Order: sequence, then C-alpha cells, then structure tokens
Amino acid sequence: MSQTRRLAAILAADVAGYSRLMGADEEGTLERLKALRRELLDPKIAEHHGRIVKTTGDGVLVEFASVVDAVRCAVAVQQAIAERNTGIGAESRIELRIGINLGDVIVEGDDLYGDCVNIAARIEALADAGGVFVSNTVHDQVRDRLPSVFEDLGEQQVKNIARPVRVYRVGPRASGPHAAGTAAVQPAPALPLPDKPSIAVLPFANMSGDPEQEYFADGMVEEIITALSRIRWLFVIARNSSFTYKGQAVDVKQIGRELGVRYVLEGSVRKAGGRVRITAQLIDLTNGTHLWADRFDGALEDVFELQDKVAISVAGVIEPALQAAEIARSANRPTNDLTAYDLYLRALANFPWLRKEQLLEARDLLAQATARDPRYGLALAWAGICHYRLCFDGWAEDPVASRHQAVALVERALAVADDDAGVLTNAALVLGGCGEDINTAIALIDRSLALNPSSARGWYASGLIRVHAGRYDAAIEHLERSLRLSPRYLAAPRMALGMAHFFTRRFVQAAEILAMSTREGASATAYCHLASCYGHMGRLDEARAVIERLRAIAPNALSSSSVLYSNPEQRELFLSGLRLAAGEET
Repeated sequence: MSQTRRLAAILAADVAGYSRLMGADEEGTLERLKALRRELLDPKIAEHHGRIVKTTGDGVLVEFASVVDAVRCAVAVQQAIAERNTGIGAESRIELRIGINLGDVIVEGDDLYGDCVNIAARIEALADAGGVFVSNTVHDQVRDRLPSVFEDLGEQQVKNIARPVRVYRVGPRASGPHAAGTAAVQPAPALPLPDKPSIAVLPFANMSGDPEQEYFADGMVEEIITALSRIRWLFVIARNSSFTYKGQAVDVKQIGRELGVRYVLEGSVRKAGGRVRITAQLIDLTNGTHLWADRFDGALEDVFELQDKVAISVAGVIEPALQAAEIARSANRPTNDLTAYDLYLRALANFPWLRKEQLLEARDLLAQATARDPRYGLALAWAGICHYRLCFDGWAEDPVASRHQAVALVERALAVADDDAGVLTNAALVLGGCGEDINTAIALIDRSLALNPSSARGWYASGLIRVHAGRYDAAIEHLERSLRLSPRYLAAPRMALGMAHFFTRRFVQAAEILAMSTREGASATAYCHLASCYGHMGRLDEARAVIERLRAIAPNALSSSSVLYSNPEQRELFLSGLRLAAGEET
C-alpha cells in the first residue's frame, strides 16, 4: 500500500483509571463508555470536523485538519464530561485524559503513523484526568486564537522520543473576543474584600524596547510588592497570583473580583543606559477612579530608592497618615553591586522553577551573584532554596550533598541579613525541611511574618514547617491564609495542605487536595504524597499511574524521597504508602 504524508493535528484520548473501573464493574463500565462515545464524544468530534482514526479499548485517536478545531473539541469534550459526571460517585465516574500534537503524519489507507502520532499519545499519558495537554507546536498555533489559558509545564522527556517535548496544560477562560461559540465557563465567585485595605500590583509593561529586559521590569514589581507587604494594615496579593494576568487584556474590575481586592497598581518600567524610569497609577476598583499617578526617574544606582518611593506614594494615598518609615527598607542596601543585583533578578525571573533546567540556571546565576557580593543575603538564601529543591524534587545527583549545601548557604544568609523577611522565610524553609532544629525554623518564620504579614509565601512556609513539626491544625490555618493572599497560584500551598491532611490520616481529603495541586503545577513532592495516599487507600491502579507520571517529571524523585522526613513516624507513614503503591520499586 502506498504511503503519503500530510500535516495534521492529532488528538489522543483514553480513560483515566480504566483498569480500576473495569475491576469494580466490568459490564457497567463498558456500557457507560459506549454511551459516552455514542452520546457525547463522537458527536463532539464530528461537530469540530474531526475524523476518528482508530479506537483501542478505552482509547481513541482523532485527526483534525485544523489545530484550532482540535483544541476546541478537546476543551468542549472535557467540559461536557465534567457536567455529565455531576452527582456521579468517583467509583463510577469516567474521565478522559487528552493529548494533542501537530505535525507531519504518514498516511496508510485510513491509518496514521509517525512521530507526530506517537508524541500525541505520550502527551496524553502525561495529562491529568479531565485535562487537556498540548505540545509547544500546538500552543504556538492556537495561543492567540482561543479563549484558553496555557500553563507551561516545561520540557518533558517522553518514552521512545529522543528529544524532550515542551508541554502545556490548557484551561478554559470565558472572557475575551473569542468567547462566542465556545462552551461557557461559569466565572468564579467574587472573593470578599478583606477587613483592611487590599491591593494587587499588576505586571508593569517593559518600555525598554528590548524584550530581554522583561526580567528587570518584573523584578521592579516584585520589589514593590515586597515593600507594600511590610505594611501591617495592608492586604497585598502575592506576585504569583497577580502575574497570572501578564500579557492579558483583562478588565481591572474583573481582576478585583477574582483577587478580592479594592485597589490595583499598574504601570511601566523603562531601563536605558544607566537610567531607570518607573511610572505607576493607582485605581480604586469600587468605582473605577484613578486615585493617583506619578513618574519616578533616577540613576540605576538609585533603583532601590525608586522602588520604595513608589510603594510609599501608593500607601500614602490609601492611608494618608502612613509614616514612611514603616515601609522603607533598611538603610543597608541588599547589595551595592548592581551586576550582582541584575544576576539575582535574572535568577528569580522564572520562579517557581518548575523545570530542572530553570532551577539549575537559577542556581548558577545566584552563585555568580554571591561570588561578586558574598554578603548578598537574599541571593545566598535563594541559592540555598535551589539546592533544597534539587534535593527534594528528585533532581540532585547527590541529595545528601545538596542538602548540606542548602543549609550552609542559608546559615551564611542569616549571618549577614537576619532582619530581611525574605531571608528569614527561605532559611526557615530549608532548616525546617532538612530536618535541622524545627523550633529554630518556626522562630525564623514567625519573625519573617512579623516583618512581612502579607507574604503569601511566608504563610505557605509557616504552614509547611508546621507540617514537619506535626502541628497540623496550625499548619492548615496558615496555609489557608496563604491561599487567600495568592488566590490564583495555589499549587504549593495546596500541596502542603494535602500533606497536613495526609499525616492526620484524612486520606480522602488529602487525595482530593493533592490531586488538585498536581493539576496546578506542583512539584514532584506532591506526586510522591499523592501516590502514597492512594497506596494507603488501596487505590493501587491510580497510585501506579501517579508514579508513572512522576518518573516522567523527575526520574530520581522516588529514590530520594526517603530524605523528605526526619520524623520517624512521618517517614514511615509516607514510605509505607509508597511501598503499597509501587512494591519493591521504592
């Protein structure tokens, strides 16, 4: 039979937890699957001009001439299945995983072959239950054409494919010029305003004329957020949440509803030669009034003072009686070496470093920064976090050495900057997570929160440390505060919240929360705990599926997981669940 080639979008889908469903109710599962195909899946594929290439038991392979149609179909299918599953128990619920790739395919009769098809199947295997994952080629074609958000999950090494594949998770968004004709998504309910003035600082536009300076503009916003967070009477949304609006044309009133704040600060940054210009305007979202706007110019050497001036001006408009001393940073600059500061900003540009390559790059940039200024406390503390993450995310060649290096770096940071909230938070995370003196870690994070009470990351760190300390009720309370301060970046605090429920043996709650955190981009640690939780619950098929995905994300995570806990009871509960999930492989 002759072969031809053509460009196609390939959608691969299968049923999540199929073996478990069949084991529980073989005939019922087959009937529900046939009904799903007949009533929902096949009509949606036809509606979006797709062609079913083949079915394989619980799976289906579909070809689309248009990649936009492929993604629209996938999102519509998942939304319709979610609605169909309303009120159905988890033991009977059918959920699909969907992966999409775009590329050249080999055509033989009605069948398709080639790397494009194989990669679509591998991406589908990475996807969450109910999720749509796409390759970078798909993302590049549809990102400006669909009412969807795309979460970059980084480069993934997939089976039998030599080169890594960059993968994105697709999520629906109801607003925007393309919303018509797409399945409606109910907007999240508006968050109530806190009992004190509340503000979100949106990403500032980079006006430097050089896209490579984007990290600098983002760094300015990070510093302004940190400065505002020092004010005890102000509620400040975390950077990780406010930056989810970067590059999006979203009405500021919608942002206010989604984040639960009264004020928004927006602006721009221009860096040219040795000069910096920051422009900013403050908006009251209750009535749309522009309360204040100003421009701040200065030499690059004055950048720390410029950041503080912006924050002081904003806070002064919100509360005229504010004393500037409450917000201004210490008279001691974080560093006097502007090259070291620039390296620091570059290292933090891709935080939270969801890929190993990002983490290694940040570690190296911070090493350069601290080599130039050995007393740069924040850079030392973040370098410690890099080594800590390498160890606990399963990416370290020598986990014990990375652990010791992390502790040494944060101890150096404390020696030079123990009055900096960021240093205190990072030091507490490392010392608490590495099994050092847990009481010291708690004291450090409490000092950090006293200095910076609106730090979502500080409350997350406090909750995680208290999980390690076995203080689960306090941990849950602090993690819930972190989630309110960062309502659009939930993965890390939600993971820690799941861990707190796990160690109190509330496995059903823990599994639900941990599963959500993995869908939101949590680290390998979340997958380890979810697998262990499923192991204790006897949901072994799901546990093994989680472990398979974990190996694709961080191949060494399981082998290094034994260092996660120094508390013997916690370690045994955690590892025994993994043993149940994976047998001798742990």
